[in-house]
Amino acid sequence: MPIDSSPLPCSVLLLSGGRGQRMGGQDKGLLEWRGQPLIAHLHGLVRPLTDDLIISCNRNPERYAAFADQLVNDDSPDYPGPLAGIRAGLVAARHGHLLILPCDVPQIDAQLLAELRTTAQRNPRVPVMVRHGQFWEPLICILPTALHDAVEAAWHAGERSPRQIFMKLGAVGLECPADDPRLANLNTPELLLPSPGVSE
Repeated sequence: MPIDSSPLPCSVLLLSGGRGQRMGGQDKGLLEWRGQPLIAHLHGLVRPLTDDLIISCNRNPERYAAFADQLVNDDSPDYPGPLAGIRAGLVAARHGHLLILPCDVPQIDAQLLAELRTTAQRNPRVPVMVRHGQFWEPLICILPTALHDAVEAAWHAGERSPRQIFMKLGAVGLECPADDPRLANLNTPELLLPSPGVSE
């Protein structure tokens, strides 16, 4: 089998280091959905894809450790946003690419991740982000770890938007339907509740 037909080797970074403001300050990755913590759903999906599973968390490391090969945390205590976790993940990653997912998208599926990796394999030097309709999803992406220095330079210049940085670095989009349910962010307490008529 030609080497370029094999899946792109990736470290995986699950982002669970936020303040959880929409969840009343709770640690979002540990909140339950369909009987399991959100982080467990993502862990089950990505565990077969990598031998380097990284979780960015700023609380409860003893609970997250069960789901990760490595834990990272922000280098400042004031919850500066997801870019801080991405920076830490780029430093820790053991492979040449880093697949990044937020902890609140448990309906992401293996097909989408396979398409993301294939797109990154075809565009190995630039960020690859999911795009649906007019919206980019910078936290559902694959980054070449070689971009670490460029991301650091943007951070130290005051940029805090992953989307802005990735676009300036020539990001490529993986197109998904505008209303793709796999991309739903379960980021409020109401969204974690079972839908009427759905048994847990």
